[in-house]
This record gives sequence, structure tokens and C-alpha cells, in this order.
Amino acid sequence: MNIYLQGLTMGLAYVAPIGLQNLFVINSALTQKRSRVYLTALIVIFWDISLGVCCFLGVGALMEALPWLQKVILCVGSLIVIWIGLLRSKASLEGGKDVNVPMWKLITTAFVVTWLNPQAIIDGTMMLGAFRATLPAGGDVPFICGFGSASILWFFTVSAVVSILGGKFNEKILNIINKACGAVIIFYGCKLLYNFIKMMNWL
Repeated sequence: MNIYLQGLTMGLAYVAPIGLQNLFVINSALTQKRSRVYLTALIVIFWDISLGVCCFLGVGALMEALPWLQKVILCVGSLIVIWIGLLRSKASLEGGKDVNVPMWKLITTAFVVTWLNPQAIIDGTMMLGAFRATLPAGGDVPFICGFGSASILWFFTVSAVVSILGGKFNEKILNIINKACGAVIIFYGCKLLYNFIKMMNWL
């Protein structure tokens, strides 16, 4: 259960800061009818979880094939996680506004925003790889389930809240969310760096 909660909290802190995925869902909630809002969230969730699972399994296979890579990913990944946390500051609603589109374009746009973002793939791979390097035997499934649950919980929650609040959901609220999530991510990054130092027997 602790591993699941770790995956859940890290997943929430990673997915909640306002990027293109969130802007797409938020602007849909501000302008579309409720059924379309939840459908948009579901599509984004699918692509988000699929990317996370692929990053997690892909880097896991590499670490099993190349044991030395575990230490490299844990070290570099912890620094990237801290860097991601430091970048989570200012948010804007000036993006993701093209939501009144046909269904096929909605699906492909959500895919492009998620899967064709090289930075998201690199960050996700290094972050999930760093966490995987610290998991005990059998911890993979509960961790990735927690991480996936975070995507479901966040995108459906933000869709519902924004639909209800409407215009009251502004950039000030987004900035508060970003700063809180940045603090959580930095905490986890420092924890991963500590695990790397212990793995290297430097303490």
C-alpha cells in the first residue's frame, strides 16, 4: 500500500502542473458540454497512462539488461526530478484552446501533446526509471498502478471542478497548484538522490 501511495502522490505531483495536456482538458471544461468534457479527459488519460507504462517498462528492461545503468538512471533521474520541480512555477491559460474539433482530431491532438513531446518522454523515462531503481521486488505493479490512478483522479477531478467553477478557475489558482506540486516533486527528487548516495555507499 505504501508503494501504491508513493506512485499516486508522485503521479499527482507530476501530472497536475499545468502543461498542454491540462490546458486541453481545462479549456474543454470551460467551453464544452459536460459529456464532451469527460470524453476529452478520458482520451487524455488513456494517452497519459500508456506513455507512463511504456516509459516504466522500457527503462526497466534496460536496467535489467545493463545493471550499471540502474545507478546512472537513479543519479541523473533524481537531478531531473528536482529540475522539473524547480520549473513548476508560472502557469497560463494561453494554450490548448482549440478544443471545439471533430472527434478524430481530438484523439490525435491529445496523442501529439502527450506522445510526440520529446521532453515529456525523456522526463518520464528518467523519473520513472529513477523510482523503479529504488523499488523492492514486487513493487513495480503497485507503483505503476498508483501512478496511473493519479492520472485518472486528476483529469476527471479537474474536469468536474472547472466545469462547476467556470470563470472562477483562473491563473492564480493554476500558479498555486504548480508551486505546491513543484515542492512535492523536489522533495521526491531529493529522496531519490539520497537513495543514490546510499546505493553508492557514500554515507
